[in-house]
Amino acid sequence: MKVVVIGGTGLIGSKVVAKLNEHGHEAVAAAPNTGVNTLTGEGLAEVLKGASVVIDVSNSPSFEDEAVMDFFRTSTTNLLKAESEAGVAHHVALSVVGTQRLQDSGYFRAKQAQEELIKASGIPYSIVHATQFFEFMKAIAAAATEGDTVRLAPVKIQPVASDDVAATVGRTAVGDPVNGVVEVAGPDAFQLDQLIGKGLAAKNDPRTVVADVHAPYFGAELKESTLLPAPGAHIGGTRFADWLARQQ
Repeated sequence: MKVVVIGGTGLIGSKVVAKLNEHGHEAVAAAPNTGVNTLTGEGLAEVLKGASVVIDVSNSPSFEDEAVMDFFRTSTTNLLKAESEAGVAHHVALSVVGTQRLQDSGYFRAKQAQEELIKASGIPYSIVHATQFFEFMKAIAAAATEGDTVRLAPVKIQPVASDDVAATVGRTAVGDPVNGVVEVAGPDAFQLDQLIGKGLAAKNDPRTVVADVHAPYFGAELKESTLLPAPGAHIGGTRFADWLARQQ
């Protein structure tokens, strides 16, 4: 089975390509550095020839409200049009647990717009909602930093290893389209501020983490369960403590 992975040279995409190829599929990494650009349409028709499945794990280079909305609307529209012309039978997209609950954030409004385009396309689809990657904890801390203080809401989070996300995306892609959402999360729930504090301490980072119920998360205020998956989510096998130990 030929599977084209948009964003296939990035963190998740490269893992998905490797896993699919290991299982005997023809996984093709498609990204600007391989001659495929979903914003301009360059290379799309060529790379989609003979493809049964397209996986989109691409992300906007900018999180600024207007730029991120333009990225997901334009790239998704171009991609779905090319897929329809090529006869692709299954569109798989990676999105985020809680997207629909985070609409005060420009980034998550853009992800919601992406999902709505997919649902309206007529192409059989599966959307994988993942909780935050372990690797994303650094970016969460950076976004919440003011001087030497990191302000974070004391809410629950259930982060997941990127390897486990890639495995779920790959399994979903080679299965039948669900025409709905599949969720994946890590095995353990933490309090967001405490988790980031542990991560910073492990790297001897001098910043101080402060719990603030009104601290925004990429522009959106969080409730206790905003970032948590629903019952029935796929649960990855990698624990945060084990992953963190490997990073050191």
